[in-house]
Amino acid sequence: MRVSSKFLLLSLLAEVCFGKYTPTKFSRNDFPSGFVFGAGTSAYQVEGAAAEDGRTPSIWDTFANSGKLPDKSSGNIASDEYHKYKEDVQLMKEMGLDAYRFSIAWSRLLPNGRGAINPKGLQYYNNLINELISNGIQPHVTLFHYDIPQALEDEYRGWLSPKIVKDFKEFADVCFREFGDRVSHWTTLNEANIFVIGGYDSGIFPPKRCSYPYGFDCTGGNSSLEPYMAGHNCLLAHAAAATLYKKKYQAKQHGLIGLSLLVYWLTPLTNSEDDVRATQRANDFYTGWFVNPLVFGDYPDTMKKIAGPKIPSFTKYQSKQLMGSSDFIGVNHYRSMNVKHSQNNQMTSQRDFLGDMFAETIEKRDGTPVGEFPLVPSGMQGVLEYFKEVYGNPPIYIHENGYSTPSNETLDDDTRRVTYLSEYMESMLNAIRNGSDTRGYFIWSFLDCFELFNGYQSRYGLYYVDFKDKDLKRYPKFSAHWYSNFLKGNKEIGIVKPTESPNSHVPQ
Repeated sequence: MRVSSKFLLLSLLAEVCFGKYTPTKFSRNDFPSGFVFGAGTSAYQVEGAAAEDGRTPSIWDTFANSGKLPDKSSGNIASDEYHKYKEDVQLMKEMGLDAYRFSIAWSRLLPNGRGAINPKGLQYYNNLINELISNGIQPHVTLFHYDIPQALEDEYRGWLSPKIVKDFKEFADVCFREFGDRVSHWTTLNEANIFVIGGYDSGIFPPKRCSYPYGFDCTGGNSSLEPYMAGHNCLLAHAAAATLYKKKYQAKQHGLIGLSLLVYWLTPLTNSEDDVRATQRANDFYTGWFVNPLVFGDYPDTMKKIAGPKIPSFTKYQSKQLMGSSDFIGVNHYRSMNVKHSQNNQMTSQRDFLGDMFAETIEKRDGTPVGEFPLVPSGMQGVLEYFKEVYGNPPIYIHENGYSTPSNETLDDDTRRVTYLSEYMESMLNAIRNGSDTRGYFIWSFLDCFELFNGYQSRYGLYYVDFKDKDLKRYPKFSAHWYSNFLKGNKEIGIVKPTESPNSHVPQ
């Protein structure tokens, strides 16, 4: 049976068996003309083929293959999109996606981190991009999604060295030159803020650098200094790549380039003056750390005052290069947090990055079971309003928003994800109606994939991947059906739990 027939059959059976629905409160037609709806993944999380066709290890390979994840898993095979990309693009087409957000594995394209291009890697990304274009799907490409080549990490400690700026610029140049005639949306770095905090302060992410007592199980690092060093080099690398694109390619290719951050909606735990100030500090440290240089050319005054000499300075040239370097900001938003002032931190240079923030964040749960994302949809509007008011309403793409469920979920026991997505999308729409220049929305993730924290123990996908099946078969979840109906303009699909389904259980 063809993919299109399978999807149609699922839709028909669902409408027969799922009973009554609470109609969605909005439709695709409520969004501005040209608004982009899509879904996303990243290279290491879905491609697999980790040692095939000339690809070399990245720091993510090293981290995952160390056996430190709860399920001892890795992305060596992952969802095998490297071999199954044509099938996946057909699923995207059937769903009705406008766009697919994916990343390019630096070490697949440039196995040594610089120099000779791997022809097999070049061919794969050309094939994927061409397949997307031929099926009417926009490619939105991220250059760096946590996966610097291990060769560069070994040579000069990666993002801790200014040398990374030149190598990242050359990598970006290859991508712009080879793919830019078909790619019009580029993101330089994914979640640069969280990558740096996790990789160089707490050490929970690769390259696992930290220092006692702020992190654990690290082989080296300095949690007080290295987050600022790595973050600085991330910004300079972004600016170098963006400047190159704008000078050499943008006029001819007519594309856009930006940077992506993980953004929380932060609110004071109480109305006390201390908690209100702590919330602003947390916003400055989490978000302003990267956005302020892009908009104003320098770090927030709060950060410079508290971090002191630990935070590097920009030259006048660097500041000018950073300002206006992002045509858009990519926002990854999942959670809202309460913030309270921390009474335990002393004003000392020995604090780590999070200690410098001098605040504590407490997750809002609203009765949500521990380990699951809380439903605080107003946080989406709050984040977008914050960007509008503080940063002059820059163009924004919601690059990630999604809901995690356990690995033993069923195909139709997926209504919590639908509820989550629907409520957050409505909150985004409210912000747009209030003037936010938000231009696109991508669900994380298109497929179940390898997750950095949990391996295969949690699932974000609209499509279930049977990781026990040798062919890694894909099955649409209830959320895939719901999103497809939304994208095709059907307001009748609601968000109540189905009473019966022909696909009640995933393959075991």
